[in-house]
Amino acid sequence: MSKRKVGMWLYQNGGGDKIEQKIVTKLKERGIESITGINLRQAIAKNGHILYNGIKLDKLDLFLSYNAGEQTQYQMYLYKALNHVVPMINSYEAFELTEDKFQTAFLLRHHKIQTADYKLCHRDDSHHLQSIMEKWSKMVYKPTDGWGGVGLTKIENKETLDMLMPFLNQMDLRYFYVEKFIDYDNTDYRVDIVDGQYVGCYGRKASSNDWRTNVTSGGSVFIREPEDTVIELALKAAKVTGLDIAGVDIIYDRKKEEYVVLEVNGIPAFATPEQEKMGLNFNDKKIELIVDLIDRKTKKQKSERRKEERRKK
Repeated sequence: MSKRKVGMWLYQNGGGDKIEQKIVTKLKERGIESITGINLRQAIAKNGHILYNGIKLDKLDLFLSYNAGEQTQYQMYLYKALNHVVPMINSYEAFELTEDKFQTAFLLRHHKIQTADYKLCHRDDSHHLQSIMEKWSKMVYKPTDGWGGVGLTKIENKETLDMLMPFLNQMDLRYFYVEKFIDYDNTDYRVDIVDGQYVGCYGRKASSNDWRTNVTSGGSVFIREPEDTVIELALKAAKVTGLDIAGVDIIYDRKKEEYVVLEVNGIPAFATPEQEKMGLNFNDKKIELIVDLIDRKTKKQKSERRKEERRKK
């Protein structure tokens, strides 16, 4: 029986290179070969195959894509194609869903998971935003496909909305997505889930001159122990979205006195070396669960391919 082979594309900054090496080593111990650094930006597709440096990626037993900062439209297009023939972590369907804030919020609310109140309206119906503003008092405009807090705009009055509208129209957006601003303490919970299991949690706090908790927006990380309610909410959100690996952002709505899922991230970062020194010690558990997941999925893929080969004989 040929050795199981997996392809990987992991971020390398912030200790990502060390994480990747640990995963490769643990997979090797289980007889699984890893091909790292597969950036689909350098891949081509032709005649039923996706090729990268002479390697037929469609012959792999699994592909792990874990790099939020260097994604391009071309990569995601090939990611979608590869997903049809090779097991993925995360699946393209789950990844695509959670890249879109409206689609994620819509599905979560359908499954009775509390999110911020939201509205999606066509750009020609911008008058709806005026009536929403009057009802909500404060709201947040969110690009549906943004990450790291980029593009988030807090709208606190009609004047801010009037200033924002020409900019949004200039971007030629087809629709607007806004959420009601939640009264919270400027901190959140980031809960990591792998394969339906709780991995770890930490908190993020917005800087003194911002309201966003994202580290890329100036937020800071701190040690935070979650209540069981928070963990259960994160597990439900990860299950509904179908993510194998998820980072669920949760805040406490002080007005409604309940926890709310703010976002579900398909590529939650591992703790950096600096954060590990602070006491964030979930990396090893996360790696072990990812390796277990790869092991199980690749065994299933090998079994299904053998069955297919026997049928063809």
